[in-house]
Amino acid sequence: MSDSEQCPPFNSPRLVLKKVLAQSQQEGDGALVTRGIGSIELQSLDPFLLLDHFSVSPPAGFPDHPHRGFETVTYMLQGGITHQDFAGHRGTIRTGDVQWMTAGRGIIHSEMPAGEGTHKGIQLWINLPATHKMIEPNYQELASEDIASAEKDGVRVRVIAGEAMGVHSRVYTRTPTMFLDFTLEPGAELHQGIPETWNSFVYVIDGEGVFGFPSCSPIMRHHVLVLSLGDGLSVWNKSEQALRFVLIGGQPLNEPVARHGPFVMNTQSEIKKTIQDYHFRKNGFEMGKYWTSQY
Repeated sequence: MSDSEQCPPFNSPRLVLKKVLAQSQQEGDGALVTRGIGSIELQSLDPFLLLDHFSVSPPAGFPDHPHRGFETVTYMLQGGITHQDFAGHRGTIRTGDVQWMTAGRGIIHSEMPAGEGTHKGIQLWINLPATHKMIEPNYQELASEDIASAEKDGVRVRVIAGEAMGVHSRVYTRTPTMFLDFTLEPGAELHQGIPETWNSFVYVIDGEGVFGFPSCSPIMRHHVLVLSLGDGLSVWNKSEQALRFVLIGGQPLNEPVARHGPFVMNTQSEIKKTIQDYHFRKNGFEMGKYWTSQY
């Protein structure tokens, strides 16, 4: 065992506080999602509202639906998703691409598979602070080749948001956030710093790994690991297969949360108003009066 395995190089190493096996369920129109955050077992982790590992094949998908009060991050692992909304924005993200959408005061959009076959990805919902919930919608889209990446000693990282291994993402996050996609080859280890006061979690995409301390038991794919507070996370791949996971962290908002389906506000009265706004197509939803997506 190496010195780093005996003692992770952090003043306060993050450990696994809670392990949740993501559960499969139907969403949208025939789509299958494996839900890690947003379930009964793990309803949220401030500022994160939902984490879905989705799989969709035509004709299934996510037809026209609204959002208000948060951001969605869609990261494609296989295939492609075509997005279109009531403001005329349309585009397709494919394997390795990212769309960071700020719903703000209101969006109605569709997300449908781009072609035949099976399309897979991760979608994360990030809450917005009360002061930003009614801002204008916005998009940041990154092609796979434009995502910062690094590789060293059997560890590869793609930096969707934040910083790792000396490289930075150019995505602007209103709620301070890190979103890192790591792959560890057999025998590799990782020591990644995390701001001490941020909440953070891991979602294991493939393989199995040891998280937090070298004597811990390996944890397999489709598990969400809620981490304790601390200044960094250590990970070891002691298996014979590659380990792939996302490490996600964010500054908690410490604000009340009121939810109703695709709407996330701070109070029930704001939710009631949002439902009325959507129903009557006003206060951010005006362009939905005469719009339906084409797919």
